[in-house]
Amino acid sequence: MLINQVNLSAYLLGLGFDILSQLKINFWGPAMLDKIVRFLNRLLVNIILDIKFYNIETQPREGALIVAGNHLGALDAMIVFSVIDKRDYIVLVAEYHEDYAFRRWLAGIVGAIFVDRYHADFAALREVLKRLKEGGVLIISPEGTRSKTGGLLPGQPGTAYLASKTGVPVLPVSIIGSEDQLVVANMKRLRKSPVKVVFGETISFPAVPREGREQTLQEYTDEIMCQIAALLPAEYRGVYADHPRLKELLGEEGVESPLTQ
Repeated sequence: MLINQVNLSAYLLGLGFDILSQLKINFWGPAMLDKIVRFLNRLLVNIILDIKFYNIETQPREGALIVAGNHLGALDAMIVFSVIDKRDYIVLVAEYHEDYAFRRWLAGIVGAIFVDRYHADFAALREVLKRLKEGGVLIISPEGTRSKTGGLLPGQPGTAYLASKTGVPVLPVSIIGSEDQLVVANMKRLRKSPVKVVFGETISFPAVPREGREQTLQEYTDEIMCQIAALLPAEYRGVYADHPRLKELLGEEGVESPLTQ
């Protein structure tokens, strides 16, 4: 069974707090909590995975950011978070985690936002917009769920809406090797799973006009998804494999993604 990264992270975080409490160290400010969470996240990721990052220098060092990537496994957000050099990260958590005390506690520590996946959650939306405008970093999958086939699923308009509403740039990122079944199989053999991550170039979107709003949001969403697809091997491009915009991007770039090597 796959180790639940939320429970394990919570355990490690709690262990760290217990040790510091025993030492009577009293510096529980936001900066220290951030360092502890980052350390434990990197520790967990490095224990389970062997990750190679490409084009990491394209990551902006200042200002708000939306990191948008494909979604293959439970560890995807943790993988990206391990190299995002920002303090105010925005973590979105499915509403069912709120039913578990341990997970609620961890969510409170990292400032996570619970999101209702089945109904319009305007409270969560307002909080995300507020924190993006304050310079936060959001790690999100436009697909909205994990792909069971590995190929890209149709993107949802939420990411494009947030980007156009706030003016925050989107950083496309592509991941392969993080599929849950692969990670589980390697863990059973006490092996690290090889994972490759490629960062693209940031893209920005103007505000969505009132007329043709849905069409514009769809165009923005297609642009984000095709930018992600261009960083992936052909077999991972899913529903965007034959998209005209993807063909334009591949023609413009004229090079293979490091994930194909």
